[in-house]
Amino acid sequence: MTTTARLLTLLSLLQTRRDWPGSLLAVRLGTSDRTVRRDIERLREMGYAIQATMGPDGGYRLGPGDDLPPLLFDDDQTVAVALALQTLPAIGAGIEEAASRALGTIRQVMPERLRRRLDALKVTTVRGAGDAAPMPLSLDVLVTLAQATRAHEVLRFDYPPRDAVDDGPAFGPARRCEPVRVVASNGRWYLLGWDLDREDWRLYSVDRVRPRTPNGPQFTPRAVPGGDVEEFVSARFKGSDVNEWPCRGTVILDLPAHEVLPFAGDGTVTVVDEGRCALESGSWSWGSLAASFGRFETAMQVVGPPELAAAFETVAERYRATTVSSAP
Repeated sequence: MTTTARLLTLLSLLQTRRDWPGSLLAVRLGTSDRTVRRDIERLREMGYAIQATMGPDGGYRLGPGDDLPPLLFDDDQTVAVALALQTLPAIGAGIEEAASRALGTIRQVMPERLRRRLDALKVTTVRGAGDAAPMPLSLDVLVTLAQATRAHEVLRFDYPPRDAVDDGPAFGPARRCEPVRVVASNGRWYLLGWDLDREDWRLYSVDRVRPRTPNGPQFTPRAVPGGDVEEFVSARFKGSDVNEWPCRGTVILDLPAHEVLPFAGDGTVTVVDEGRCALESGSWSWGSLAASFGRFETAMQVVGPPELAAAFETVAERYRATTVSSAP
C-alpha cells in the first residue's frame, strides 16, 4: 500500500469511530505502530485535528473543527457515496434533484481514476409491486424532528387528517410526544415516539406532522420495548408486539419453486419436487393469509395449522356467497 493510499485509509478509519487504539490501527493498516505515529503527524500537518488519547490502549481521535480540509474519499467510500445518492428516490425523501447536484459536485473533484469508477455505477431505483407510493415530504420538518430527537426535547405538533388542507387552522390541542427515532420504510417516513397524552408508543407519518414552536422540555429517553428500534417498528407494521406475523401457515402449491419465489415476499419457499413447492408465510389474520395464498391461482394443499384450513373454508364460503348474490 502506498503512503497516499495508507493515509486515505487511516483518515477513513478515524472517521468511523470515536477512539482508535494505535495498535488496532496498525493491524488494520498492516503496518507498525511507528508508521501509524508518522502517518498521524502527516495528517496533522495537512490540517486534520487528530487528538491523542491516554490510557493503557492509548490511541487517536479525529476531533471536530470548522477548519478541516476538504473531505477525501477512498475507493470504497466513492462507491458507497455514489450508490447512496443514486438510491435516494427509493426512500421518498423528495431530494432527488439535490442528490443529483451533490453527485455532480463530488464527481468534479474526483481524480480521473475514481471518476471512471463512479461513472460506471449507474443505478435506477424501481418501486416493488405493492410498495406504497412515496408521500410528499418537507425536509424542514424532517430536520426539525431529527433535532428534537437528538436534543431529547418534547415535540409539540399538529397531526391533521391526510386529506386536510395544508394551510388550514390548527387541529385543537397540540399532540405531545417524546421522539425516539425517525424511520424510513418503503418510501414512507415515520416518527417513533412516546405519546404523552395516550401514554403509549406511536408511529406518526412524517408527512402529516406539523411541528409547533417552541419544543417542550427535555426528557430522559425511554427504552424501546425489546431494546431494538428496527425490530419494534417492524412488529408494529405487522400489527404485533413482536417482529413476527401473528398468523403463520404452510401450503403445498402445484407450482415449481422458481415460479413462486418472485412473489413469496417474506415467506419461505421449499422444493417438494420438480413441479411442487411448500410456501410458509404469515399475515395479520388467518383469513388474509388464506386469501394471500390464492394469488398463485393453482391447486394447493394445506399443511397446517388447523386454523389456516378453517380460514380457507370461510373464505371459500364467502366467495361462493358473493358469486350467488351477483348472479342475474
